[in-house]
Amino acid sequence: MVRVQSEQGERHLAVAGELWVLSVGPVAVDVYVGQQPISAMSRRVVRQSKFRHVFGQPVKADQMYEDIRVSKVTWDSSFCAVNPKFVAIIVESGGGGAFIVLPLSKTGRVDKNYPLVTGHTAPVLDIDWCPHNDNVIASASEDTTVMVWQVPDYVPVRNITDPVVTLEGHSKRVGIISWHPTARNVLLSAGCDNLVILWNVGTGEMLLALEDMHTDLIYNVGWNRNGSLLVTTCKDKKVRVIDPRKQQIVAERFAPHEGLRPVRAVFTREGHIFTTGFTRMSQRELGLWDPKNFEEPIALQEMDTSNGVLLPFYDSDSSIVYLCGKGDSSIRYFEITDEAPYVHYLNTYSSKEPQRGMGFMPKRGLDVSKCEIARFFKLHERKCEPIVMTVPRKSDLFQDDLYPDTPGPEPALEADEWLSGKDAEPILISLRDGYVPVKNRELKVVKKNILDNKPPPGPRRSQSTCDSDFSSALEEVLEQIRVLKETVQAQEKRISDLENKLCQFTNGTD
Repeated sequence: MVRVQSEQGERHLAVAGELWVLSVGPVAVDVYVGQQPISAMSRRVVRQSKFRHVFGQPVKADQMYEDIRVSKVTWDSSFCAVNPKFVAIIVESGGGGAFIVLPLSKTGRVDKNYPLVTGHTAPVLDIDWCPHNDNVIASASEDTTVMVWQVPDYVPVRNITDPVVTLEGHSKRVGIISWHPTARNVLLSAGCDNLVILWNVGTGEMLLALEDMHTDLIYNVGWNRNGSLLVTTCKDKKVRVIDPRKQQIVAERFAPHEGLRPVRAVFTREGHIFTTGFTRMSQRELGLWDPKNFEEPIALQEMDTSNGVLLPFYDSDSSIVYLCGKGDSSIRYFEITDEAPYVHYLNTYSSKEPQRGMGFMPKRGLDVSKCEIARFFKLHERKCEPIVMTVPRKSDLFQDDLYPDTPGPEPALEADEWLSGKDAEPILISLRDGYVPVKNRELKVVKKNILDNKPPPGPRRSQSTCDSDFSSALEEVLEQIRVLKETVQAQEKRISDLENKLCQFTNGTD
């Protein structure tokens, strides 16, 4: 409907297929759709959001990490883990599994002899930094073990081969690991034996084993904000919400996406579940679900036709979810709100080269002075490329609305407290003055002494002099080994410090 207002009065013309232009004196034309003027509709369609203009930008070439042989293992994990101190990347390694750990400042070409973290006897499938200690990282491998490592602040001289603790409990390869968001030293692992295990890394003990819950291969596992619930996706096409301490399934949904390809799921801060999957026609699809009413989706949107599984990276502070597909060359991002259609498309970062994996920096590692709200570490075949997501702002002042208080490095609970049924929200920190990483804190593993469970002693027997001599000699050898190890570690640190000084001198002469 076109309404024409002229000096001769008002006329209404029904227009179908053609636009009639009338000019009889001063004329005002309003175009209506039904009873609603288009101008009013357009005002309502443009959704107000501070994240509408978020844009992605790669760093300059000298700020990338070059000459890294990224792993070629066929597994749908991110292959990269980042925190405010380090970037860790799973790499190709002969005769076992390995990953490389680089200080964030160690950009440019990486020496081919740069020390690796080695110790697994088969390829590493997943790595994850501890949220409460920036020097502790866990790795999962095809060799059925999970290892936890302490990474020094200085660059080691040789490969790190001795984990702080090795966790053995799976019978098949372990493809998923995830630290508890609020409890100290609680680590989750999921293997191809369809088993989810929760560990206390501080003692090396198994806390819980979630058996007989999954009938097939587990695709992914995610914690909710306070770590009281898990969401899992599985090859049996079910999404499950699990209370790990009660060892029961709280809610489940069969085939949230009708396709056969893998599904991914993450919790949002409101307790909803965001999923990515495929339609029956192999189109990629995203969904938002309320686990209290799993039958109908809050939102379900088709995207495009591609084979790559979409890995969701969710930022609870901004409620933005970033979707990165392996083999894609783009990152799509959406804002999740409580207004229809609930999942709002924001923009797409596009590049020319496909990604082999992706790392996602925690909020406390971002540069707040540049309005940076996310930073990705995109893996290519031979390099790692940081990509910065920024909200354009004119002011140089701290932007309170972009940076609410965010989870900090302090745990809210001890492992025993969480296991006994206690829950706690993350301890938040302000980013107003930027975040300064704390110095290396040693992870101490206190294993329970198996001799504490020894049977009651039998009749006393006299100990021979030979046994006594052997015992004292053994203690002396062990003490010498301990002293030598301390000496070697001290010398390695000294060598590393001198090498760093040498680099400073050479850079100064250039």
